[in-house]
Amino acid sequence: MKFPMPREYKHIRPIDKVWYGEPHFKKGLIVPEISVKYGSLLSKVKTMPSHAKYLIGSLRELNKTVKSIEKNPYTGNKTITAEVLTELEAFARSLGISGIGYTEVKESHMFRESIVIFKNAIVFTMEMKKTEIEHAPSKRTIKEVFRTYYELGRAVNFISDFLRSKGFNAQPIPAIGSNLNLSVMARDAGLGGFGKNGLLITQDFGPSVRLAAILTDIENLPLNHQLNHDWIQNFCDSCNNCVRKCPAKAIYEKPIVFEDGSEQHIDYKKCSGPFSKQYGCTVCIKECTFLKSKYEKIEKIYAKK
Repeated sequence: MKFPMPREYKHIRPIDKVWYGEPHFKKGLIVPEISVKYGSLLSKVKTMPSHAKYLIGSLRELNKTVKSIEKNPYTGNKTITAEVLTELEAFARSLGISGIGYTEVKESHMFRESIVIFKNAIVFTMEMKKTEIEHAPSKRTIKEVFRTYYELGRAVNFISDFLRSKGFNAQPIPAIGSNLNLSVMARDAGLGGFGKNGLLITQDFGPSVRLAAILTDIENLPLNHQLNHDWIQNFCDSCNNCVRKCPAKAIYEKPIVFEDGSEQHIDYKKCSGPFSKQYGCTVCIKECTFLKSKYEKIEKIYAKK
């Protein structure tokens, strides 16, 4: 069963120079689609009242993102001043954005369904409140997860409108979509590193974040070119807490590495069972050492070892 999601195809204009995903790229799945394809749809429907307004809101914002590319002004303005960039970052944080990073779009960020109009990316994280994640699996937790999906969807739409008002082009990529691999993109933007659970581990909030992005053709963004969090993978090999605590035993002790260098950390078929039946599960975030303790403290202890 294919979960019906809006697509950008019908909103692309002749002026748009599109980079499409290739058939040999990995397939991207969104959260509702995973639940429908591999999980218990009946269980998901039963648990939905707790977060229905945020799910519906997220899908509404997703519709806005795909339609909004028709608004791009194409003024030829591709240089942003330091003042406007500072204004943009302040506006983003006023919308609840926690972290902001910059990277160029790469093949490793794309799925076979990807539609990329612009080659540079502004990547965002938003905190999921630790007090709610600690109750996983629960109605409180799944409500917080979808609150973040919704707030990120609103944020990238508002920020895209801000950019367009300044004469720039923007393609918003919301958290709930399947257009791009946001975890890899956020890693390359310098916002964190990968944990064994396949999630982005950030310095401020560990894995308790959701991700979104905006693509643009602004040429002088402060793109990140360093990966400073690679030690996390080595630490995870000595920890394995998420592997032990996963109720579905869905986290690979050693990730599967594909020919293109990408990795798969989770067996989504196994994961989808508890995910669909237990309020989105989220145990791999709750039990992560980087949620239970401070990033800097863990890094110092690991460095000594």
